[in-house]
Amino acid sequence: MRKLADSEPRLRKSVCLKVPKQYGEKTLALANGLKILNNRIEIQRDQDFVYVPLLRKPSGDESEDLKQQIADYKLVAHIFPERKKREPSIAELLENRLPPHLFAGLPHSADFVGDIAIIEVSPELETYKNLIGEAILKTNKNVRTVLAKAGAVSGTYRVREFSIIAGEVRTETIHKEYGSQYYVDVAKAYFSPRLSYEHNRVASLVKEGETVIDLFSGVGPFAIQIAKNHEKVKVYAVDANPHAIEYLKRNIRLNRVGEKVHPILGDARQVIDEELSGVADRVIMNLPEKAIEFVDTSCKAMKPSGGIAHFYCFVNASDSLDNVKGRFVEAVEKCGKKAEILFFRRVRATAPYEWQIVLDARIH
Repeated sequence: MRKLADSEPRLRKSVCLKVPKQYGEKTLALANGLKILNNRIEIQRDQDFVYVPLLRKPSGDESEDLKQQIADYKLVAHIFPERKKREPSIAELLENRLPPHLFAGLPHSADFVGDIAIIEVSPELETYKNLIGEAILKTNKNVRTVLAKAGAVSGTYRVREFSIIAGEVRTETIHKEYGSQYYVDVAKAYFSPRLSYEHNRVASLVKEGETVIDLFSGVGPFAIQIAKNHEKVKVYAVDANPHAIEYLKRNIRLNRVGEKVHPILGDARQVIDEELSGVADRVIMNLPEKAIEFVDTSCKAMKPSGGIAHFYCFVNASDSLDNVKGRFVEAVEKCGKKAEILFFRRVRATAPYEWQIVLDARIH
């Protein structure tokens, strides 16, 4: 529950200059120049007048200055809301602690997973990363831990290394999006908050009664969102990372979708061959580095009548979106099937001149 002070501004009575609206900007400038403007409370306006709050009544000389330039002002008492205190920026907090030539390299954005902020620190700022982390904690009240990326996403389990640069020493948190909650350890299982729109978009496309296979499920953001959105679905969530599957099981319990989501630990290709061949109405393929290698697995997972594939991959500026479509269609045709492209978009930038894209296709 939010405190009253957070939702309603405090009011205070203050002496002010009451002037017709057309003199508002001029009066503000004059009061500021005379050092009598009260910046701690908000200027007020009504249909005809502007009320400029003052720190004190103008002195004799100050009153003369005002009369010469704004003859139509009145000195009155008025009720003003206090101006909300502006939090200092990261740059302002580091103003005297960082060499001036390094300010341009400060991170301008972060990924927020639950109460963890994840940033990228450039090599020239490595010495100052703890200072930057502390500044992020001070400017983001809901953040408890700040992590700096210490490597690229890599390995079979698609995880990266982090260094803890401020706050609590941990990499586990609870992340919330679109009404679902996820336990996640960002150092043990892949998770990207920048895919939240995709999790919800795909979930909204699923029809009641469908069987869905999430080939590379991670901690379950696609699978659980689908289950939360629909009464009658069956989702098989497959991942080779045992840590991801353990978190997925916790998230199934947390979101109370145990009757709809079925976690499976194992290699996607082997799981489809041995357990889930020909059962899916829809297959999610969020392994952008290698998804093209699993198009045959996706086709095999679908019912003989076909189904929908959500295919994710990376593309850079030297490639074209038409080439991506062409490679996907060709891979489907090698399986003896046909692909009808339904939807295509850039999901997010992943590096300079590189994007993650999604392609939705109906497989016939």
